[in-house]
Amino acid sequence: MYPRLAAAGFRRWSTYRMAAVAGMATNLVFGFMRCAVLLTVFADAAQVAGYDPAAAVTFVWVGQALIDVVLAWGNTQLAERVRSGDIAIDLVRPWDLQLACLADDLGRAGFSMLVRFVPPMVVGGIFYDLRLPGGPAGWAAFALGILLAIVVGFGLRFLLNIWAFWLLDWRGVFGLYAVLSSVLAGLTLPIGMFPQWARVAIWCTPFPATLQVPADLLVGRGDPLPLLAHQLAWAVALLWLGRLVLRRAERVLVVQGG
Repeated sequence: MYPRLAAAGFRRWSTYRMAAVAGMATNLVFGFMRCAVLLTVFADAAQVAGYDPAAAVTFVWVGQALIDVVLAWGNTQLAERVRSGDIAIDLVRPWDLQLACLADDLGRAGFSMLVRFVPPMVVGGIFYDLRLPGGPAGWAAFALGILLAIVVGFGLRFLLNIWAFWLLDWRGVFGLYAVLSSVLAGLTLPIGMFPQWARVAIWCTPFPATLQVPADLLVGRGDPLPLLAHQLAWAVALLWLGRLVLRRAERVLVVQGG
């Protein structure tokens, strides 16, 4: 069932081709803008926080390419179904709701990899000297990092959406999440450029696993095993916590006042 749901998710998201192309164009524009801003840091230094210009621009383009793959700013699809009452139908279907949502999200991410990830990386490689892995082991670690980043991103968004069981209006929560994820995931600025106390605090959260870790794996910054372990630990923890909260939410579900 779940592989079919993943394939259905791919087909469903592939119907919004013009929206995907428009989003890709936006990623390209902001990619050039962010590169121009970040490269000014190296006007008086060859390296900053372990980054040289090649690693910095690679960091920018990986971040732009992964924004939609991991849905860095969240989505409210499940929360909308809770609000409308359609979640009651989902809960009586012969499936595991969390696994079904994960399968659908993997299909969505697969389409996003083709349209929103590959083109920005190609364009970035044309205009800049990107830092890329030199062997198959580095590429394998990067691919696994992307997969785990998708699962961690799903785990975070699943928990956010489940809050709709208790909140009448969840827009404030999602707005706060969008702001925090941009900073804590390493999208706005590499986490290595933060003060020491901030780096320690940020790495204690799951956000770096969605963007910073794949970027570090691509440029070869740090040992891949601890980085992948960080992602795996958060993926397992978030999926377990999401399942626990969902079970609690099923007991308080009220549809149309009944």
